[in-house]
Amino acid sequence: MFITCLDMEGVLVPEIWIAFAEASGIPELKRTTRDEPDYHKLMAFRLNILKEHGLGLKEIQAVIAKIDPLPGAREFLDELRAETQVIILSDTFEQFAKPLMKKLGWPTIFCNCLEVARDGSITGFRMRCPQSKLTTVKALQSIGYETIAAGDSFNDLGMIQASRAGFLFKSTEAIKAAHPEVPAYEEFDELLSAIRGAME
Repeated sequence: MFITCLDMEGVLVPEIWIAFAEASGIPELKRTTRDEPDYHKLMAFRLNILKEHGLGLKEIQAVIAKIDPLPGAREFLDELRAETQVIILSDTFEQFAKPLMKKLGWPTIFCNCLEVARDGSITGFRMRCPQSKLTTVKALQSIGYETIAAGDSFNDLGMIQASRAGFLFKSTEAIKAAHPEVPAYEEFDELLSAIRGAME
């Protein structure tokens, strides 16, 4: 019994914070988990910048509404979900993910939650659990599933390395060079073939 666990941003949809950085003209917000392995440090950095510029949830959601999945992502997910269970494990937030899940055909997603004040300012965030992707993969394994995992960033390596099979997808040259033992792919058909092979 298999479950495939996929990262969301950079794998199925563009990076939300990069899109918002471009829309808002704040280049500092382009930092992602590809650049900063410590997610709490990264989010504290982002929230401070939002506060400095007087930006909140409404402005970010307006940008997300214009984001479409990466070309081929919906078709890849549909094909994969016809063959095996799929869960998206993301460090994004419920308030960001919903419109993107609609465009992807409502796959299951486990993510986190923002703390938002009445005026729409983002005051903090709540992580679902520590090391959420690795913790979730281990929990799935503990109830009898074999996991296959794919992602693009530092925060995906735990679930990739703990799974029966794991893959980097659309990752950076630095991460691929640091982890040559992890197969790396750039195209959805390659990833689909690799996942199928791991289930044989």
